[in-house]
Amino acid sequence: MLKKKKLATLYRDNPDACISCSICLTACPVVKATQKYRGPKLNGPALTRLRKLTDDYDPMINFCSNCKNCDRVCPSGTPISALNMKARALHFKTNPHPLNDKLLSRNEELGKLMSTTAVGAKLANIGMKVGCSLKLVKMMGLNPQAPFPQYAGASFYKRFKEIKQNGPFKRQVLFYPGCYVNYNEPELGELVVKILNYQGVEVLIDKRLKCCGSPLLSCGYLDKVEDHAKINTAILADYAKRGIDIVTTCTTCSLFLKQEYAELFDMEKEVEAYNQQLFEICEYLLYLDEQGEFKHDGLGPVTQSYVHHTPCHLKVQGMGVPSMKLLSMIPALKVEQLTAPCCGLSGVYGYKEETAAISANIGAELKQQIKEASATAGVCECNLCRLQMQNGTGKKAYHPLYLLDASYKAGHAPGYEVNTSKKAK
Repeated sequence: MLKKKKLATLYRDNPDACISCSICLTACPVVKATQKYRGPKLNGPALTRLRKLTDDYDPMINFCSNCKNCDRVCPSGTPISALNMKARALHFKTNPHPLNDKLLSRNEELGKLMSTTAVGAKLANIGMKVGCSLKLVKMMGLNPQAPFPQYAGASFYKRFKEIKQNGPFKRQVLFYPGCYVNYNEPELGELVVKILNYQGVEVLIDKRLKCCGSPLLSCGYLDKVEDHAKINTAILADYAKRGIDIVTTCTTCSLFLKQEYAELFDMEKEVEAYNQQLFEICEYLLYLDEQGEFKHDGLGPVTQSYVHHTPCHLKVQGMGVPSMKLLSMIPALKVEQLTAPCCGLSGVYGYKEETAAISANIGAELKQQIKEASATAGVCECNLCRLQMQNGTGKKAYHPLYLLDASYKAGHAPGYEVNTSKKAK
């Protein structure tokens, strides 16, 4: 009898789990947006079988956005998107990467560089705006119409040093900020600390943690993703062993840390060591509520209306939509859940010139729904989805924690504003 680990390895690399039902075609946003892509089934399992016989290259591998909707609906649990990403990486083993791959995959290195000084971040932001307006970025294979994130003058890790967490605390959590919060929206990271502190939870960080690897994977750098996975899983397992939960605000980071590493690599055991203690932040706040530790007292009315978009990478984790239940606790708040399936940006996908038109077609339905809605703004857990929701709609989009923060402020929650403070210099 094959051992469990060997069975997992066989399943992970086996295209014959696919029963050719074609349900993945109905869920794939790329198929609906272009005729260039023949769909997840042919791009994944079918071509994987072919590649076992020949080194044939099919340009279709460049059109998968890794949204993972195919994985979500597959009745046999075939790791379709993982097969697609492995095929892309295999191609680049013997072929050079285009310039846009080299740029978009280095978000962590660029973030560190740009956030070293406030001046550096400002210059980078100005340069990107000028480059987009003059379409200079197009020469680098980038989409000038894409909503490029702005760099913050100081990273979240740097700002965290200035935060004084005032106890007493019942719990500790390790916060995995991800690259976006660390280098582009550190204010969201500060809000995580503030809200968790108010619930009686002390927040820890660990600077040894690496980028989850999503941009690297999408650009075909599978070996580098595995390097990151080995570092991250070892660190997270150590915290979990000590009884410390892990939280993140990024749905893609959560997906990679919980599921993707095990799907891509021989790392089931490493991921199992912590994945039951890793939470998306709204999921964790609901967990605290189940334990009777979430503070309802002090939640005041928020009278604005919002529209909510559910990220693809949240859906595939099978946790439902925790933020909608969390936001339902806020008095007077109105949130309409949109039906558009995908924002279209899909990580680096919408930033590449060669897939820009497809990305725009995919995201058109969401943008139209936002424009037509009477709501004043959007709300979404995913960082890049929020950027896409704002792009060309004339409406802002916020992480759910900003609404929770507004509610605690409106309700004059006792001790909320002083529970977390800046350290005296």
